Amino acid sequence: MSATNGSISGLNKVEVEQSRIKNGLNSTEHQKKNNLLSSIIEMVKEPMFLLLLTATSIYFITADFGNGIFMTVAILLVSTISLYQESKSRNAIEALHKLTQPKSKVIRDSELMEIPSEEIVLGDCIQCEEGTFIPADGIIIQSNDFSVNESIITGESLAVFKSEKSENNQVFQGTIVASGLAICKVIAIGSQTELGKIGKSLDDITEEKTPLQIQIGNFVTKMSLVGLVVFLLVWGINYYNSKIILDSLLKALTLAMSIIPEEIPVAFATFMALGAWRLMKRGIIVKQTKTVETLGSATVICTDKTGTITENKMSLAQWYLLEEDNFNGNDNGNDNGNDNGNDNGNDNGNFNDNKKNKIQLTTNEEELLSLSMWASEPIPFDAMEIALHDAYAKIGIKDERPNYKMVHEYPLSGKPPMMTHLFENTNGDRIIAAKGAPEALIACSSLSENQTNQILDAVRSMSEKGYRVLGVGVTHFTGTDYPKTQQEFLFDFKGLVAFYDPPKANIKEVFETFYKAGIQVKIVTGDNALTTATIANQIGFKNSAKILNGDELMTMDDATLKEKVMETNIFTRMFPEAKLKIIKALKDNNQIVAMTGDGVNDGPALKSAHIGIAMGKKGTEIAKQAANLILIDDDFSKMTEAIAMGRKIYINLKKAIQYIISIHIPIIMIVFIPLVLGWIYPNIFSPVHIIFLEIIMGPTCSIIYENEPMEPNLMNQKPRPFTNTFFNLKEITISIIQGLVITLGLLFIYQYSTKNGLSEDLTRTMVFLTLISANIFLTLANRSFYYSVLTTLKYKNNLVILIIGTTLLITGSLLIIPAFRTFFKFESITLLQIGFSVLIGFVSVVWIEIFKFFRRRKKKKSID
Repeated sequence: MSATNGSISGLNKVEVEQSRIKNGLNSTEHQKKNNLLSSIIEMVKEPMFLLLLTATSIYFITADFGNGIFMTVAILLVSTISLYQESKSRNAIEALHKLTQPKSKVIRDSELMEIPSEEIVLGDCIQCEEGTFIPADGIIIQSNDFSVNESIITGESLAVFKSEKSENNQVFQGTIVASGLAICKVIAIGSQTELGKIGKSLDDITEEKTPLQIQIGNFVTKMSLVGLVVFLLVWGINYYNSKIILDSLLKALTLAMSIIPEEIPVAFATFMALGAWRLMKRGIIVKQTKTVETLGSATVICTDKTGTITENKMSLAQWYLLEEDNFNGNDNGNDNGNDNGNDNGNDNGNFNDNKKNKIQLTTNEEELLSLSMWASEPIPFDAMEIALHDAYAKIGIKDERPNYKMVHEYPLSGKPPMMTHLFENTNGDRIIAAKGAPEALIACSSLSENQTNQILDAVRSMSEKGYRVLGVGVTHFTGTDYPKTQQEFLFDFKGLVAFYDPPKANIKEVFETFYKAGIQVKIVTGDNALTTATIANQIGFKNSAKILNGDELMTMDDATLKEKVMETNIFTRMFPEAKLKIIKALKDNNQIVAMTGDGVNDGPALKSAHIGIAMGKKGTEIAKQAANLILIDDDFSKMTEAIAMGRKIYINLKKAIQYIISIHIPIIMIVFIPLVLGWIYPNIFSPVHIIFLEIIMGPTCSIIYENEPMEPNLMNQKPRPFTNTFFNLKEITISIIQGLVITLGLLFIYQYSTKNGLSEDLTRTMVFLTLISANIFLTLANRSFYYSVLTTLKYKNNLVILIIGTTLLITGSLLIIPAFRTFFKFESITLLQIGFSVLIGFVSVVWIEIFKFFRRRKKKKSID
């Protein structure tokens, strides 16, 4: 891109590099989080690590160097696994952070380019446009109708107009451009900016914990306290019996280690971070990992129309001249509105198919289309304005754009909105053109009742065909004492221009997916009711008859709106305050709200929604910063993938945590019961066995279940309540039962062994083998709490074979290799004893398949 002004060349590459070396990057100084050192420090603070360290120390103190060395190696292995998992999570988050970095326009080497805001250096020339954050402190050197909202610095909510000639010609990082454009020279970056000095960095936002995070933290804390109480109790009992303090402490540590479910926080962090990374690979940027958890709970999606439901490819389809009361354009008003997708916007050979030839129009038509162009931005980026500039270039008159300069601008504002531009040439001739919602132009034009009715009839006719309709007007004004608002002008209403923006080809299927998933969809748009209803009917949108506009909505009290918002699916002529009221009313109905938006004024609504969704291409920087989630390619169908991923992550995390609870119960009980009840072999497991089991269980829950595919029926279920976690009795009852049944299996093997006079080492071997077998079968069974294990075996997850194969290989090594067998205090075991142990492990888990069978049967009956 060429620079906006040729006289401004900006820095060259050498100057940029020199400035960067001397002054650094444009980022606030803050301590780096999640680096290796801080991760190690956090890990050392963990209760499980402290228990392992204590047990290892006791082994060395008591001269049991073999177990001490093993425990040291085990600690290093567990630590490595933990740091690796955290590293994967950290890398995923850092990748997301890089993608969500805001970008800014700078002029370097006389070229206008877009770079990450962090790469701006002192002395750069930045271009600040309407709807963007100012990325650094600077001095205005060139401007056009430039105003800025500085509330983050001053607390004043009204925009302030500034220019290079103003006494206060400085701009500040973090403030928002309310209108116009300015070129500014950077005078402060990073922590040296006013915002950096007062410590209000936009990135320095404390992330609020989700209900699930709080529940996990509370659960682990409670289990740690239980572990502490049991540890003291068992230490006391052992010391009373043996009078050996270190040996008693070691046995108590064994039980405490078995109680603390330290895998749960690790599993949660891993699932959320990798889930966000997987979404990123699909073109969906999640700015905060906690959003992944919320996605699976979304009950309502509020979507805008243009560019989300439609393609955002506006074609000038028709226009209407008030003076002649006449339609012209694609179909001259003769179309019945039933073939929008075919003729409208495509057969308009006048503009859409004719790229080079000039088009012959009447003088009034030329004036209408010319004024429409003058009322647009000089450098258009909106699809409608691009279409108007293209039309102007083809109407066969002299192109006056190079001869006129914008001298004043009224940005899009009002309810409903309109915009006005004032242009002037060197001779002092002026063009003052306005366009916007027809109702807005009607309100500030001199019209008879008959003319108003003619315009409204024309609007209705165009809207019934699904057209986006704008009114166009012109006025005259001398002097420079411009009115404060554009509505103070008295306009001459010239006519209407209508655009057709066809619905996206896949949008009907997208909505059907939402409906099947139990998610309501609501259209929230600034367009009029008829146009929106027509497009809605074309795509099979549910309940399109009930429509509420912004003005009506604002007059309702909270109780009425709370009821109305649930039964209405189309909201038209919306503005920021109305959107906020919709979200609040939906929240009051306990709905989890996702909201799409791309404009400057969508920021508050995106912030207010549980899930704010911005568009990556057409979204403004403000919308992207306010949103939780960004669709890189503006593809709304990606939201079905995002919600499916959110549900999958939640259900897989649930499986992992239920697995952890189920497998911890038998470990706790097989250590606790023989000890407390004074059975013949009270210390069946030592810390060595517990740490080995931890090494096996960690990868199972964090690797296998995180990699599980989505279950087939997941997007046919209703959204789960957001506050509904697995740490209530109803959710974990099945896990507790699973754990208790496995415990019965282990106790049965223990009693069988002792009753048959087997030695302590052989009893330990059979109990250990039964537990390992039960763990493998539990891993397979818990891959679904609905589908049979025969079905889940067909799921594609190569890590299942890898982890289970590794477990079998290591277990086999412990039983076969004499050195390992002696170290773990195992004994040679016959094939019959192996088969018996595996059988008991299998039986103690397989009953869940009967439970799942009846669950499927009950579900099938309810459907029939």
